[in-house]
Amino acid sequence: MATDQLSRTFAALSDPTRRAILAMLSQGEATVNDIAAPFEMSLPAISKHLQVLERAALISRGRDAQWRPARLNAVTLAPAADWIDGYRRFWDRSFDALDDQLTSEEKGTTND
Repeated sequence: MATDQLSRTFAALSDPTRRAILAMLSQGEATVNDIAAPFEMSLPAISKHLQVLERAALISRGRDAQWRPARLNAVTLAPAADWIDGYRRFWDRSFDALDDQLTSEEKGTTND
């Protein structure tokens, strides 16, 4: 069972339905019925997805009379974005080095 926040975040993001729910909530808060509308699944199934997102702290659920609207907690995505960004920087450096190497070879010189 994932115990650290980054693991919970990536586990929650591993499902395409949950990613779609987060995309929907990026437009504003929504009720379970609103969230379920575009999906071909039961309300209990949507509720289970919401529970996973809530445990990962990617969403929060309020109370408005009998409704429990869900809203995105985008700030909790920052550590995952930072983790991924480290690899983006690695690949940028790697491609820059490859580009330098290829440019040198085109000119007939090497950087050995």
